[in-house]
This record gives sequence, structure tokens and C-alpha cells, in this order.
Amino acid sequence: MLRLLFGFLVTCFLLLPARAAEPQYAIFAGGCFWCVESDFDAVPGVLETISGYAGGKSANPTYEDYAKGGHREVVRVKFDPDRVSYAELVGVLFRTTDPTDGDGQFCDRGFAYTTAIHALNERQAMDAKAEKIKAEAELGRPIVTPVEGAAKFWPAEDYHQDFGKRNPIRYWYYRNGCGRNRTVEKLWGDRAYAGVSH
Repeated sequence: MLRLLFGFLVTCFLLLPARAAEPQYAIFAGGCFWCVESDFDAVPGVLETISGYAGGKSANPTYEDYAKGGHREVVRVKFDPDRVSYAELVGVLFRTTDPTDGDGQFCDRGFAYTTAIHALNERQAMDAKAEKIKAEAELGRPIVTPVEGAAKFWPAEDYHQDFGKRNPIRYWYYRNGCGRNRTVEKLWGDRAYAGVSH
């Protein structure tokens, strides 16, 4: 009787739905945060993106002063690790930017627009470094995107959030006028925008 009861309980336990993984976060700099946010919003498994600032010394940066405080434009990505891995997201960052440009991105120049990965833990740092090596091998060129430690994330002003969705015409003119898509496609060829479904 006990054996039967034990077998029944084990069977019930095995039939329980698997517990979903807790959402995780990533912080990426890839030039203009409007574009980075738009690209990551189109990645299956990404749950939320928030444009902001990170990496500098000043507290409570705003769009008017974040660069003076040493911050970059960044996007915090909330994702479901059961659907997309952190390593895959790093690959998306590389293939939606020019990670060989250490002076900015496309028409936006200066440190505030440079690429960076803010690894939030040691596992993320290891995955990011491994993806960087793979991407360098694909390109046959050095990638200058640094893998940095965790940084305080400061959300940008509301008018920057979901900018591409709320201002599609202005966003389209900016993105195309800045040469983002042309440069990424020239650099990465058929691997450009890999993992992005737009």
C-alpha cells in the first residue's frame, strides 16, 4: 500500500508543470537608446526594455547632463531566460551595432554613444566575453565593446521610453538618416540583426 501511495505521489509530482524561471536583467549600451530599445523589443523572450543612463559618476542624470557625468545611453532589458539566453542577447547587441567603433555609433559620436556591456554578475561577464570572442572570429576584426561590471541604472525621461513606437515617423527618419541599418548590414552581412524579428 505504501509503495502504491509513493508511486502515486511521484507520478503527481512529475506531472506538475515546470516552474517558470524568474525574469533576468541585462544592461547594454549600443549608441542611441531609442534604437537599442527598438531592436531588443523585437527579440522573442524579451519582456521589457527601459532606456536610461549608466556607468558614470553623477547621480540622477538627465538627458541634458548625463554625458558630462560620464554616463552612456543604455537600455535595461528584462528577459525570460527560458526563451532567450543572456549570451543570445549579447549576440543581438553585437549584430545590431558596430562594435568595432570605439568613438560612438553611426552619426552619434562621443563616449556617451559608445557600446558597452554591463555584466550584472560573474556568469553574465563570462557569457559576454565568450560571445565577444565568437563575434570577433566572425568579423575577423577586434571588437572594442568593453565588458564592464554592474553599474547603477538610471531610467531616462518618459519621453524617451518606447520612442520608436510613439514617434514612428521621427524615429524612422532619425535611424535611417543616421545610417544605422546601412552600417550594420555592411559590417555583418547576412548576420545583421540576427535574433531580431522586425
